[in-house]
Order: sequence, then structure tokens, then C-alpha cells
Amino acid sequence: MSLQLNGITVTVRDGRTDLIIVDGVDLAVAAGETVALTGPSGSGKSTLLSVAGLLLRPTAGRVTVAGVDVTDLKDRARTRLRGTTIGVVYQAANLLPSLTARQQVEVVAHVNGRLDRTARGRVVELLTRVGLEDRLDARPGELSGGERQRVALARALMMEPTVLLADEPTAALDPARAAEVNALLLEEAGRWGTATLLVTHDGADAAGADREIRLERPASIVV
Repeated sequence: MSLQLNGITVTVRDGRTDLIIVDGVDLAVAAGETVALTGPSGSGKSTLLSVAGLLLRPTAGRVTVAGVDVTDLKDRARTRLRGTTIGVVYQAANLLPSLTARQQVEVVAHVNGRLDRTARGRVVELLTRVGLEDRLDARPGELSGGERQRVALARALMMEPTVLLADEPTAALDPARAAEVNALLLEEAGRWGTATLLVTHDGADAAGADREIRLERPASIVV
């Protein structure tokens, strides 16, 4: 499995008690597979995504990414693995206002010390794949919301990640643009063989995934 979470539990201190946010979750996503993670607000979806993205260490459980058990890795090793193995698409595109669409994607390779001719060619290929071949030099202020999310998707795929995490990537778009971007995300993730974990409240988005896993609110509090 490209992404494997075993017995993931996350607790936070709330006064004199430990509040359980995620309670013993097991989840696995294979290469080229898209799993939709659904559930009510407060069920721990975004928290679990942060664990999968190596941004949050679980209180208990093990995390394996691309065959590497990352549970006990030091912070520097986790950061390095995250930069080369995990792509993320958020609800907001989070683009840098002064950079063109091409530069937004190039910066990923630059940060990883890999901005060469091959990388520049891949930037154009990805932006073409998401339908922005005529918008390479447009800045965020010149792009629509849907176009900005397309740039964000291309950026997330730039380093050929083993795992793609999408946190409600179409929530800020109108229904037509949301359906368009979601279909594109699923198509490109499948094309590149990426294991994709998609957090969504939208039944249509979940219906396009290979599987759906629904989280419920954890009921226990440890005193």
C-alpha cells in the first residue's frame, strides 16, 4: 500500500481531560486508488489528513508512506519525505500572488533542488494536462477560482508524489466548477498512479472515488 494508517488515535488536552479526536482508525490506500473520507464536522477528517501528511504525529498508531514506516522518524526526515512523496491540495489554492501559473509549479522543483530542463518540461506538461496551456504566464489575480485550483493540482503533482491528499479542494467553487475540478483531480491521480485520500462533504465527489470511508464522531473522553 502507498499509504497505510494503523490504529491511529489522536488526543488533545482539554483542561483536565484528554479529548479523543481520532479513535483507532485503520486506513489503507493503494497506488492509483482514490479513497473519499467523509463524515460530520468534528469527526476528525482533517486531523487524520494531517497525520497522513506527516504534519501531525498521532498519539498512538503507525503511519507508513511509500513503504517507509514514518512513525518514529525525526522531524527533518519527515519534512524531507513529505516534500518528495506527498502532494497536497487544499480548499484554498494558496497561490503566491506575484508568480505566474508556470512559476507556481516550478517553485516546488526549485525548493527540492530539481529545477532543471526536465522539470520545466514537466511543468508545462502538467499545466497542459489541467487545461491551462494558454494561461502559463497568468498570475492568480487573472485566473478564475477553478483555474487557480487547477494550478494547485498541477503543483501538488509536480514531484510525482506517491500520495496525494486533498482537503475539500472544491468547497469554495460553484457546483459546475467543483464537478469539473473534482473530475480532473480523480483523472490525473489515476493517470499518475497516485494514492489519493480525498476529504469531502459532497456526495458527488465521494461517488467518483473508488471507495468511501466514513468517520463518526469519537464518543470517548479519557479522564
